Amino acid sequence: MRSTFGGIEISKRALFTQQEALNTTGHNVANANTRGYTRQVVNMVAAKPMEAIGLQRSTVPGQMGQGVEFSSITRIREKHLDSQFYNENKSSGEWTVRQDTLDKIQGIINEPSDTGVRQVIQNFWNAWQELSKAPDNLTGRAVVKESALAMADAFNFASKQLSNLSQDLTDNINVKTTYINSTTDQIAKLNNEIYRIEGLGNNANDLRDQRDVLLDDLSKTINITVKEDDSGYTVSMGAQVLVDGFNVASTVTAGSLQGSYGGDLSSGEVYGMIQSRDVLVTSYQNEIDTMVKTMVEGDVTVTLPAGSVVPEGTVVGTKTYSGSVADRTLKESDNRNITVKGFNGLHKLGYVLNNGTFATGEDFFKSSDGGAITAANIIVNPTIEHNVSNIAAALRTYVDPVDNVEKVVRGNNDMSLLIAGLRQQSFNFDPTGTGTVVLKDGTLDEFFRAVVGQLGVQGQEADRQAANQKVLVEQVDARRQSVSGVSMDEEMANMIKFQHAYNAAARAMTVYDEALDKVINSMGVVGR
Repeated sequence: MRSTFGGIEISKRALFTQQEALNTTGHNVANANTRGYTRQVVNMVAAKPMEAIGLQRSTVPGQMGQGVEFSSITRIREKHLDSQFYNENKSSGEWTVRQDTLDKIQGIINEPSDTGVRQVIQNFWNAWQELSKAPDNLTGRAVVKESALAMADAFNFASKQLSNLSQDLTDNINVKTTYINSTTDQIAKLNNEIYRIEGLGNNANDLRDQRDVLLDDLSKTINITVKEDDSGYTVSMGAQVLVDGFNVASTVTAGSLQGSYGGDLSSGEVYGMIQSRDVLVTSYQNEIDTMVKTMVEGDVTVTLPAGSVVPEGTVVGTKTYSGSVADRTLKESDNRNITVKGFNGLHKLGYVLNNGTFATGEDFFKSSDGGAITAANIIVNPTIEHNVSNIAAALRTYVDPVDNVEKVVRGNNDMSLLIAGLRQQSFNFDPTGTGTVVLKDGTLDEFFRAVVGQLGVQGQEADRQAANQKVLVEQVDARRQSVSGVSMDEEMANMIKFQHAYNAAARAMTVYDEALDKVINSMGVVGR
């Protein structure tokens, strides 16, 4: 026999179900702007009918429906879109870091501009050109000294800035290492919590959203793959498992990430940081060091003018010059081509302005720490910095008939002209044949322009790649939002739909209540 109160029970189930649907709709609306939130829906099913098929079934025809129930509240999410997002996000992270690094290097080099390194170098050569007009003028020598100091400071500063950038990248790698370990620990804990909740038959939707947000962020830092099993997510970086269910399978260190570079670590922000530090910054540091070392000490062939008096023991071509001034004087018919060790080697062939007394030049540039000359340690020789008379600008001497002493021709400008002409001389920037420099043979200006050109091309490529990856990430995320995001129009429509259903169920319960009231209070009163 059918229950007298069956209709009220059906209405009650409808009220509870539609109320839960309204609550879930309100939850969606409340989290419309929550990052990583996934739209939730109430899955409604018809309640189990009263009369089930069986041997002891009632003879009442048909089955008595028992209204509606909800079987679960689930997220609307497509996992393959998450995988696509991780793949695009890791490349976006890598190129964003490289773009940022190259932008900073461009700021350090600061070319083309009127205040960059190239302009300082040009000022140095121009100062020598001006000195050739009055080689015995102390003001001109002071300008040469100051321009040399400015050039050395520019190289020092650029090298220091590149070193600081390299250190900043190292510090960022350490910060990201801590972040990775913290994130994997949170994911493992969420795996455990989700497992316990869902083991009771519920869906831990909001906790799953929290876990997916952590994975979204982690996918930008390192390349990850995610697999799901009964114990939750297994998160891997290449072949290295980071999270295995409830446990953190392995922690990372700055050293382990460095060791994984190019292997398990193949993309992401950390990959971009290591590549920026060890490839980009290091290469431009080497390029500037190469330029400085080549200018100061690199082999360069110059032609000495006829009439030049070379220092004792100088080898020009295959001939060694020694003895008196006449014996050391180059003739027009002599082989006057000589290979010297860069700027310093040429400067030491000249003679200083020392009250006319005969004295050869010293190394114009030195290293501040006594080691090999680099952009970081190049300085002007202190003896020149403190006394500009020690700048060698002449290439001729004579024997004073009064005291029979060899003296320097004060007005001779041969050396200053030769030094000023170094800007047009070709140097070998790759004497060992390593092939790692941007330009093997050329002038100093051509080499520096090649460095700037390479930096510009790399920066442009990084900008393009970063912009492309940003578009791809946004496209995939837009597709995810079209599936999982909260649409206010849709939620408002659902709210009205569930409200009407709730009101109808309430009205049905009122009807059943009035009918039962008639049965209980108005029937069977005869004979009372």
